[in-house]
Amino acid sequence: MSLAPDQMLAGSTSAVLPAAPIEVDGHTMSPDSLLRYLQIKVHHLVQEQPWDSIRVIGGYDRRAEISRYEKDGKLFNWERPTAEAHGRDLLVKAFPGTDYVHHYGLIIATFLAMTGRPGNVTYQLPDPALCRAAVEQLNLGLDGDLVIVGWGLEHLAPADAVWTRGPGYAWHRVTMHGRRVVYLGFRHSIWGDVASRVVRRLAELGAGDVVYVGKVGALSPQIEPNTMLATGNASLVDGALVTWNDFFGDFAVAQPGVHTGLHVTSPSILLESRDWLARHAEHAFVDPEIGPMGAAARHAGIGFGYLHVISNNLARHYPADLSNERHRDVVRRRAVLVSRIRDVITNRLAARLT
Repeated sequence: MSLAPDQMLAGSTSAVLPAAPIEVDGHTMSPDSLLRYLQIKVHHLVQEQPWDSIRVIGGYDRRAEISRYEKDGKLFNWERPTAEAHGRDLLVKAFPGTDYVHHYGLIIATFLAMTGRPGNVTYQLPDPALCRAAVEQLNLGLDGDLVIVGWGLEHLAPADAVWTRGPGYAWHRVTMHGRRVVYLGFRHSIWGDVASRVVRRLAELGAGDVVYVGKVGALSPQIEPNTMLATGNASLVDGALVTWNDFFGDFAVAQPGVHTGLHVTSPSILLESRDWLARHAEHAFVDPEIGPMGAAARHAGIGFGYLHVISNNLARHYPADLSNERHRDVVRRRAVLVSRIRDVITNRLAARLT
């Protein structure tokens, strides 16, 4: 799916805001890890040549130049922002979402600062109407279905799954212990507030419950990445406590290797400094989507649950972090955890029959 140029322009009429690089020495990731993380995220046009200005806007446009760093061997979550050169100025088009556009602006600005290159990086937050229009492309018939959305879906769904494709997404339906279950994946990122609109859209389409599978960062130093799962029923969103009707109830927490606690919503990994960590040290997990998704589910009157791989640790440096997720050992460990997630979901559905 690509939005028409007039739609993208309509979504870029807000104020132009500067994207300032973060203070690298104060971040929870080491400078080496942070730079590696940025290098796999930044569009190749930004990395390979200088620009007088770089502006990030909301616009899902696959007709613009696609980054060579996209890992397109995956079924889902591999599309990244595209770019369009206008002379010496570069326009970067991220999927329309307030958090994602800001996050990607911070990524580019911090990358340029860390590599010693000048850069005038700005961003424009997309119009809410454009954000809604992008998610309303999602259209599938639901009737109280459980929708499993997020990361690792090609390993959660049956091996012989036949995926029905839509604009930017694909889905597969099964019946499991008498419940219709839809596995729904997106080629693009559903970062932050985009994920909350996905939940609202699914509720409009008739979903009964939404389960989000993904990755979280741990805020407790004792948890080694890629060894445990995370779940819960509450998140701090902009400092306010949000709770929801948890699909898992007490079931997931009772399973071995599943940790629970109060989640904190952060719109960007770049903002998770050591000062930020000190303010949230008593909490358990962090990611950009869980809180907004839970809030959207509660508002829509449907169930929501998350079961995530604990992928990194902000409070202590471990060999595995967000910069080396493609390492063979990390992939192997996560495959084991995804298998556990599949078992927990299956057993939760079976338990509803007893």
